[in-house]
Amino acid sequence: MSNLSDRVSYLKGLAEGLKLDTDKNEGKLIEKILELLSDMTEEMAAMRGEHNDLSDYVEAIDNDLSDLEDAFFGDEESDEEDDGEDVDEDDGIVEYTCPHCGEEMTFEVDSFDFDEDYLCPNCHQPLFPETPEDEE
Repeated sequence: MSNLSDRVSYLKGLAEGLKLDTDKNEGKLIEKILELLSDMTEEMAAMRGEHNDLSDYVEAIDNDLSDLEDAFFGDEESDEEDDGEDVDEDDGIVEYTCPHCGEEMTFEVDSFDFDEDYLCPNCHQPLFPETPEDEE
């Protein structure tokens, strides 16, 4: 974005160097075009930042989904997960760490209900918070 900002600044400098008469139509037109370019550059910079934030968020969701898939469907290479989840395929138990307080708990894979809202027994916060649809 810096390159666009620099180019708009350069154009503004050129316009000032020409000493355009802003009382005439041509001068007003060029002045308004330069203002528009400047506003568009600022908006694009803001959108780039929001895009980067969204990319980071999607990557985090992807990592969480991968962890859940490994926990529920098993990991062929290892039973122990890097993020505090441990799956023992022999007894169908999943150990899970609360993302809010760090409390460790276990779930039986066969009886796990995806529609139920599980709360941490320690801090009473949702263990698997849902993302509001307007954030998707």
